[in-house]
Amino acid sequence: MEVILCQDVATLGKAGDVVKVKDGYARNYLIPRQAAMAASKENLKNIEKVKAKMAATYEADRKVAEGVAEKLAKVSCTITVEVNDQEKLYGAVSEADILRALEQEGFKYERKDLALEKPVEELGIFDVGVKLHPDVIGKFRLWVTKK
Repeated sequence: MEVILCQDVATLGKAGDVVKVKDGYARNYLIPRQAAMAASKENLKNIEKVKAKMAATYEADRKVAEGVAEKLAKVSCTITVEVNDQEKLYGAVSEADILRALEQEGFKYERKDLALEKPVEELGIFDVGVKLHPDVIGKFRLWVTKK
C-alpha cells in the first residue's frame, strides 16, 4: 500500500514522502496515529501545496536557528569542579551541569539538544554543540576549572 507521510517517521522518511508499506502497518499503525494518509490523486495534489509551505517554513526556521547559532558562538560558560591532588575530576561534568551553566547565560535547552562528542572528564576548554535545527548546530565554549 502506498501512503503519504504526514510527519517524519524515522524508519520511513520525511513528511510529504510517498512510501510503500505493508497494508497492516499502514492501517493499524500509521493512519490511526495520523502519521500517514492514503496516497490518492487528491491527497497527492494537496500534499504538493503543503510541501511548498513546509519548505518555506523550514527555511525560515533554519535562518532563525543560524542567528541563534551566531549568538551562541559568543557565549562562554564556566563550570568549577572538585579535583583530586593529581588534578583529575572525581567524575564527569554532567549534561545537567552544562545546561545549568548555559541557562545562566540566558539560553535554555533540553538534554537531548546537547551534542557532546565525548564526556567532559578533565579540566580544560571544550566546544559544546547544541542542536538548534536539523541542519544547524550551534557551538559555545565551555571552560572546566578547579575550585
